[in-house]
Amino acid sequence: MSETINLESILDWPVFGLSKDEKSQALLSALRNLTAWHDEHCPEYHSVLSKVNIFQRADSLLDLPFLPVRLFKHQKLLSIPQSEVIKTMTSSGTSGQNVSQIFLDKKTSAMQVKVLSRIVSNFIGPHRLPMLVIDCRATVANRFKFSARTAGILGFSMFGRDVEFALDDDMTLNVDRVTRFVEKYSEQNILLFGFTFIVWQHWVRYLEEASIKLPIDKGILIHGGGWKQLQSQAVGADEFKLRLESTSSIKRVHNYYGMVEQTGSIFMECQEGHFHTSSWSEIIVRDPVDFKALPKGAPGLIQLLSVIPHSYPGHSLLSEDEGEILGVDDCGCGRLGTYFTVYGRIQNAEVRGCSDTYSS
Repeated sequence: MSETINLESILDWPVFGLSKDEKSQALLSALRNLTAWHDEHCPEYHSVLSKVNIFQRADSLLDLPFLPVRLFKHQKLLSIPQSEVIKTMTSSGTSGQNVSQIFLDKKTSAMQVKVLSRIVSNFIGPHRLPMLVIDCRATVANRFKFSARTAGILGFSMFGRDVEFALDDDMTLNVDRVTRFVEKYSEQNILLFGFTFIVWQHWVRYLEEASIKLPIDKGILIHGGGWKQLQSQAVGADEFKLRLESTSSIKRVHNYYGMVEQTGSIFMECQEGHFHTSSWSEIIVRDPVDFKALPKGAPGLIQLLSVIPHSYPGHSLLSEDEGEILGVDDCGCGRLGTYFTVYGRIQNAEVRGCSDTYSS
């Protein structure tokens, strides 16, 4: 039988303050408990574990069972009664693709918000900032069935005040509205949020073509999502930051990595350009052929661990992204934990992504 999961006590952990051994011990206990919980309460998850003959009593994080993230596109996986579902989140998908459906109860939704708040505040500070969303207001029109893009905007909006949208509903940058907003808060830090391709296409490229430079030198941009569907227009991270600064004077830029299947457990990019696991998450890099765990410096498939998912078995997922662990506890930014880089979707994997799949 699974134990009662005390998610509130988990929030007492420091955001990036657990050493490797401390974190491994804390995570292993929580994730063993979640594995037992989902095995007991989700018949489909129990069936998977039974068929592959996986034992719940893992001796290390490397031994924990994992699900392929694509399974959520083909199965409705719940560990709670349908009556307790308060929110359904969907992944992005191009035309004709299945989308993941993630079902949240009050406990999981609250945990997502609290963990996300702790992580992001570590990078931008504890106070809410004037916020400019580089997207259109129509994106958040449906607050009951969340797309990944909607969830991202609403999730990060809790760090903002006087939230304004930079784009009109036809995805055109409203320069006058943005200028008024920037002038109003010219003496304060401004939080900007958007999905990578949308920021590139409808902010950077638009300003370049219009020969406009916005004076947002106190801006802090958080962006996420990849370039997979529109690779012909992709640029590297350094060029992205350079041209962002040349069009709007923004120097503080934090990319983040995450997926709708583990909302809340995001991996923020530090000033050294590395993604960081928090105390509530971990990654393992696995060989794509035999799924053995790989050492630091070896690229492979990214497995994501998170203590948040209670309402569905999403606590240990094998992604379709390739990445590499760069180190543990010794990043130049001073944060403890595993830090890593992401190379992108593996070849022949289904194209998806928060910002890649939108079309004007």
